[in-house]
Amino acid sequence: MSEDNGSGGVHTDPAALQELSDLATAEPAEVGPDGAVAGYRADRTLRLGVELKRQLRRRRTQLVLAFVAVLPFILVVAFQIGQSSPNRRSGGFVDLATASAPNFVVLAFFVSGTFLLPMIVALFFGDTIASESSWSSLKYLLAIPVPRHRLLRQKAAVSGLLSIAALVLLPVVSLLVGIIWYGAGDAISPTGDAVSFGDSLLALLMSTVYIVVQLAWVAGLALLLSVSTEAPLGAVGGTVLVAILSQILDQITALEGLRNYLPTHYSFAWIDLISTDIDWTNLASGVLSSVIYTTVFLLLAGRRFARKDVTS
Repeated sequence: MSEDNGSGGVHTDPAALQELSDLATAEPAEVGPDGAVAGYRADRTLRLGVELKRQLRRRRTQLVLAFVAVLPFILVVAFQIGQSSPNRRSGGFVDLATASAPNFVVLAFFVSGTFLLPMIVALFFGDTIASESSWSSLKYLLAIPVPRHRLLRQKAAVSGLLSIAALVLLPVVSLLVGIIWYGAGDAISPTGDAVSFGDSLLALLMSTVYIVVQLAWVAGLALLLSVSTEAPLGAVGGTVLVAILSQILDQITALEGLRNYLPTHYSFAWIDLISTDIDWTNLASGVLSSVIYTTVFLLLAGRRFARKDVTS
């Protein structure tokens, strides 16, 4: 039932070819005003809810959020095993951690702010595009087609939501744990200032917002590295290494005023909020620094991804 077409002995089935031709002719090929196939809408591709559910089902997301929720309990156990005085009214943040629930939240921020929190943000943003490349699924997403700018925006938005969730989960759980173990007392600053429980809650809320904004530069850098490599570990690790290097350079006093331009220089400016007399200078400088770094990194990431030759 097959014929030789006379060119290299290739066998074809005329009936099958006719059937394929008829199907192709019957296939609707209407084109819209913008040149796209009729019925196609870019805003319906890769919806935010779909991508969020997909990322929430990933083991790495579940483990990160679980660890953040468990960390306050680990800190409580550490203080229970060690020796601490719940009535201390002076000392550093570690010494004052058991003075009240707000102080316990401050401790959680203090011990995690150097490495853990930047790493979490770097993980969510550095993994977002690079992981799709490593799974060879990025080209299929673009072939749906999902416009590149929309793909990058949706991925970044979901990474941002997950990062904020982790950064908010830590103080919320820490506050609840602190109230149970240490009571809802005044927040005591290292200078001896006593901030009422109600005012301390407002201060902690503003501290959380500041930390989210300040860590935005980490998100921008991680996203830039994520669109520049097919290795998620490289994007995440590279971002964390930059953060660590910045913290090391910030300790070198010989750099003097140059340290003000490091992205991590104002990482702990939120501490100024735990006081009866708040100095907004460092807080404002920290926000400005983060906004500038974030804007530059995001623009570079968008430009790099728009021109990237996606082969995986």
